[in-house]
Amino acid sequence: MLEIKGCLLVVLSETILKASIHLKQVKVLNKKMANSTPLFLGFLFCFISSVATYSSNETDLLALLAFKSAILPDNIGSLNSWNQTSNFCTWEGIVCSTQYHDRVAEINLASRGLEGTLSTYIGNLSFLRRISLRNNKFQGVIPQEIGLLGQLEFVDFSGNSFSGELPRNLSKCINLVNLSMTENSFSGMIPPEFGSLYRLEVMNLTNNKFLGTIPPAIGNLTSLTHLSLSSCGLTGQIPESFGQLQSLILLQLTGNGFSGSIPLGLFNISTIQLFEVADNQLEGTIPENIGFTLSNVRGILLAQNKLSGTFPDSLLNSTTLERIGLFSNKLTGRVPTDLGRLSGLWVIALWNNFFEGDISFISSLTNCTRLSVLRINNNLFTGFLPSSIANLSRVIAQIDISHNKIQGNISSDIRNLQDLAWLDLSSNYLEGSIPLGIGNLDKLIYLDLGRNRFTGEIPSSFGNLTLLSHMFLQENRLFGSIPSSLIDCTNLLSLNISHNNLNGSIPQEIMSISSLSVLLDLSHNSLTGSIPFEVGSLRKLTDFDLSDNRLSGTIPASLGSCLSLQGLYLEGNSFEGKIPSELSGLEGLRFLDLSRNNLSGAIPSFLSDLRLEKLNLSFNKLYGQVPISGVFRNNTLVSLNGNKELCGGILELQLPPCPPLNSSKKNKLLQPKFLIPLLVFGIIVLSLSICWIILIFRRKDSFSSSPSFLEHDQVMRFSYSDLLKATGGFDKYNLVGVGRFGSVYKGIIDDSTPLIAVKVFNLSVKGASKSLLSECEVLRNVRHRNLLKLLSICDSLDSQGYPFKALIYDFKANGSLEKWLHDHKEEDGDEELKKLNMIQLLEIAIDVAHALETISIT
Repeated sequence: MLEIKGCLLVVLSETILKASIHLKQVKVLNKKMANSTPLFLGFLFCFISSVATYSSNETDLLALLAFKSAILPDNIGSLNSWNQTSNFCTWEGIVCSTQYHDRVAEINLASRGLEGTLSTYIGNLSFLRRISLRNNKFQGVIPQEIGLLGQLEFVDFSGNSFSGELPRNLSKCINLVNLSMTENSFSGMIPPEFGSLYRLEVMNLTNNKFLGTIPPAIGNLTSLTHLSLSSCGLTGQIPESFGQLQSLILLQLTGNGFSGSIPLGLFNISTIQLFEVADNQLEGTIPENIGFTLSNVRGILLAQNKLSGTFPDSLLNSTTLERIGLFSNKLTGRVPTDLGRLSGLWVIALWNNFFEGDISFISSLTNCTRLSVLRINNNLFTGFLPSSIANLSRVIAQIDISHNKIQGNISSDIRNLQDLAWLDLSSNYLEGSIPLGIGNLDKLIYLDLGRNRFTGEIPSSFGNLTLLSHMFLQENRLFGSIPSSLIDCTNLLSLNISHNNLNGSIPQEIMSISSLSVLLDLSHNSLTGSIPFEVGSLRKLTDFDLSDNRLSGTIPASLGSCLSLQGLYLEGNSFEGKIPSELSGLEGLRFLDLSRNNLSGAIPSFLSDLRLEKLNLSFNKLYGQVPISGVFRNNTLVSLNGNKELCGGILELQLPPCPPLNSSKKNKLLQPKFLIPLLVFGIIVLSLSICWIILIFRRKDSFSSSPSFLEHDQVMRFSYSDLLKATGGFDKYNLVGVGRFGSVYKGIIDDSTPLIAVKVFNLSVKGASKSLLSECEVLRNVRHRNLLKLLSICDSLDSQGYPFKALIYDFKANGSLEKWLHDHKEEDGDEELKKLNMIQLLEIAIDVAHALETISIT
């Protein structure tokens, strides 16, 4: 009842106020009435006006108090002044109109940390013209009563959590000029009724969750100068009616799901300064005359669509152009060589297209004194990197020419670009040494020179790049040691210098860069020595890769302090000893590769407790029982090949069963299945020993005087590259076996030659060279029909310039003698055990004795 009376009084007061304002415009008055009763009429008018004004002010007071009651108490105390001890016109954020007898005309509570809902009593503030609740925490729906505010001109509810649909009654606020509702959670359709807001100049609904298409009626808002509907979840086509918005200055439709083509009418709006329709599914071509029709454009962002065609040359006539964003489309052709005519350019973003030709246009960009961003990566550009790149704007902050086919060197004058923060020249054909001057770019944050042909050493001046967070130099031809000066790169998050020819030990300073948290990759080099104990300082590191080097020693227990590790790759080295138990603390570890080392001991049980997604322990010297829980339950996630003394595990691993725990070694040896082979073995050993002693005396003098067997025979000649090709790059699928001193691969030279077996010696293992000489010495003096024929010896250098030694034999496909002397299963899964019988064993012993006897003959 109070609300109804309040509304009536508001209507009455408004009527009287309007009458008083326009009283001078009344031309026809009843003179008799005016002359006879002037005092009475004046008294009556003042009385009614004062009562109405008091009642209207009371309505505004009650509406404001209701507004406050819907807001949660705030810690800042923004609404402490909102109490009845003072006039509401003095309250914080309230502006009253003196023209309308101190009625509330404006509410400005932006960025006050307020949280709550919007009261329906907002509709009682009938003289309200401006309201801003921007950057607060309001939620819930906007009440339909806001449509009662007929004088409302400005609404800004951006940066809140309002939800539900936009109130359709807002369309009744026909005086609305600015409507900003960005960064909320509005849903549903954009009301078509908004097309009646013919005075609207700004509509900003960016970052909401609308559904459906844009109502074509929005094209009727011919007063619009700013239309922002980016990231709203809208679909369908951009309405053709948008061509009627001839007053547009800013158009933002980025980040929706629009399809079809861009209405041609939009390209004819000469007032547009910012044209953004990026990140949609738009197709078609860019009009060739765009540079003439958008004569005032400053920014064109058509990126991340499906646009085709070529770079429009007419854009060179848009002298006001500052930003070009055409990246991630299907554009082809060449970029104009005189692109630098647009001297006001400060952003050029053309990456992820199919542009081709040379990049000579970079030379013309020296005219663009404000150029800050140049990104032309992931295209088909060719030619040489112009030295003029060092003469670009002194304020340039980002250069990305990666993933092209650019050749040449980096100019040493690149040190002049003192504001450069991002330099990416990766995945090209650049060569020469890395300029020392890059170390002078002390604002550099991101550096990627990977996947090129750079030679020389890593400049020690890189230690001056104290702001650097990512450094990538992988897949080049760099040599020398890792500079210890990198310890001064205290903000480094990623360091990748893998696949080079680096040597020497790992500097302990590198392991002390505690900021490393994303990646440390030193793999595929020729690093030697052990892992520094300081590795435990890398507590934030996620991925650590030292694979395929020449590292040795034990795995340091301090690795257990790297609690953030998810990937640890140490394969292809010469690490020995046991897997340290301290690794049990790496609860986030997902990928662990310790293969192709000399690790020994049992598989630690804690590995089954980690949530590993991939575990590779193959080709080590591990022994004992394999766990059956955790990662070991899935044979596709674990690799244990080449560990001959492992047993147990799940059936899919096809490992021999482990002996019962309650049987003694003595009892096992007395069992018939062990006793008979042992006796046979003893006889063979005794016979061989006697024969060996006899033959030693016979060949005592001739052993040292016999010339090398390869000097008398015609042998095949093989180079390192021949063997690399024959074995498929020493592919693991051609790996036949692994021993202490090397690995054996099968291969084929060509279709006209039989298979060969290549025994590659690991020269980093102590005793490997001696083993090679011994094997050659035996083969020089021994001849037998069942002895593998040595075809050749390869003594050369590998692709990284290190010594490479290998023996080449005829390949025999029936496996090794060891497998036939001991029980084994066929690899095809046949359960039947294959073994030699007693007669066959004796025949082998006789043949071996006969072979030894031939030593004296040869």
